Amino acid sequence: MVLRLLFAPVTGLGWIAEQIQERVDTELDQTENLSKRLLALQLAFDMGEISEEDFEVQEEELLFAIQALEDQEE
Repeated sequence: MVLRLLFAPVTGLGWIAEQIQERVDTELDQTENLSKRLLALQLAFDMGEISEEDFEVQEEELLFAIQALEDQEE
């Protein structure tokens, strides 16, 4: 019981570090996913699979989403 009380701050800091790492990993995964979708969109446009209008609308949405994630990081 006494040891548990003595190590509580260390255990708490470890838990906080894990939570921060999970959040960073999630945000990186989201940014990477959006970047991959943007690349796939560019390829679809280059191959003539989607119109320029559709490309521009979807590109803008993806770029806004990426910017929003970057703003959250700051």
